[in-house]
Amino acid sequence: MSRRAVVIGAGLAGMLAAAVLSTAGADEVVVLDRDDLPEGPEHRKGLPQGRHAHLLMAGGMAAMEDLLPGAGLRKRLLAAGAHEVSLSSGMLARTPEGWLRRWRREGPAMLTCSRALLDWEVRAAVLEHCPVEVRKAAVVGLTGSPARVRGVRVAAPGEDTELEADFVVDASGRGTRVVTWLAGLGLTGIEERTVDSGLVNATRVYRMPEGAERFPLTVVQPDPYGSGPGRSGMMLPIEGGRWMVSLGGTRGGEPPADPEGFLRYTLALPDPLVGRLISGAEPLTDIHLSRSTSNVRRYLERSARWPEGFVVLGDALGTFNPVYGQGMSVAAFGARVLDREVSRSGLASPGLARRVLLGAARSVDAAWSMAVGQDLFYPEVRGGRPGVADRVATAYSRRMTRAATGSPAAASALWDVTSMRTPPTRMFRPAAVLAALTGPALPPLTAPPMTPGERRILRDIDRTGL
Repeated sequence: MSRRAVVIGAGLAGMLAAAVLSTAGADEVVVLDRDDLPEGPEHRKGLPQGRHAHLLMAGGMAAMEDLLPGAGLRKRLLAAGAHEVSLSSGMLARTPEGWLRRWRREGPAMLTCSRALLDWEVRAAVLEHCPVEVRKAAVVGLTGSPARVRGVRVAAPGEDTELEADFVVDASGRGTRVVTWLAGLGLTGIEERTVDSGLVNATRVYRMPEGAERFPLTVVQPDPYGSGPGRSGMMLPIEGGRWMVSLGGTRGGEPPADPEGFLRYTLALPDPLVGRLISGAEPLTDIHLSRSTSNVRRYLERSARWPEGFVVLGDALGTFNPVYGQGMSVAAFGARVLDREVSRSGLASPGLARRVLLGAARSVDAAWSMAVGQDLFYPEVRGGRPGVADRVATAYSRRMTRAATGSPAAASALWDVTSMRTPPTRMFRPAAVLAALTGPALPPLTAPPMTPGERRILRDIDRTGL
């Protein structure tokens, strides 16, 4: 008898899950998405954060390549114009503790490109290498019982239809209705938590000024520990000879949507470097705002009962403030858990869904702790206040970051955790602890660590733009 797997959502998490299921014993893998999917690297409305800055960390890239062996995903992205940025030497980063130095030693890298390009290349790679079908359909519920999910209910003119499935994955993203769907099966009492700093993102794309093609990614990070709202700015290179500039401001410090206000906001950041860069760059788009930035955790793995044949991955399980750049990697980690578990025991193994959910929840929890541990410190945050454990963890994290401004050992620990190559426990290895306790060996930088060539580029932009 043939087996059908259904994946809800054709985003990153959904396509990676579909790739896993296509090699895990499913005879048919169907991906359902309510949107018309573009025939190229174009934005689609189902991604509320799709027009804003995205960083694919080294850990997430490695997980995706594990899931798509032979697809050459990293090479595809670079060939399509994505940029590879070294965390150790390829960016200018001002943290709340000061500017990070750029070290010669090799460190982990991240990929920068538009989210539209990333989603397109992942989807194309999956469809080229895996027997997967994508259909336009809006899922409105699950079928089955509290013991087993048997399929999905799909909206249709006149009356909903049912699509039977032996295995269902909800990868429908931030807007999932999984709690309502489970209640429809008789499973209630799902614990949820939201922590909302009130962050607003504002993004505009610019043409790179001539001669500035190699200018490094630049970020002025927000400060959760001051008395006012957090304000940040980032310029990252993307495909097509363009810069994507994303601003962020928490409640009371939101960036504006008008061009003059956008520029003024960048120049008023703790360092005006991002504003100086874009003052001489040609804008290519309008300014796009997004308020879909809260951290939301659905503790599905804590449910006393869980149906066989149903898994939840990606943003449907937990979403994070996008300023931390974790969501895409966490989605890939969840799909890798699915791959590991079905490889061990098969798609029909009893308890498979619960094991996958528990495994996926672990990487969600690690990212949640890092994001919420900072967001709780912003003024007027909604969803909680920092407790004693939060304050202790934050004090150590700040000490490590301060040490990283002048200590390669501390910087190395910070790179590894930020790149999501290692869990946060990396910060507590003996060498890292010693570096944090000793502090920076070099004095703090008073200006961004630019090369002479980068300073010339900035001077040229200053002359033409200000």
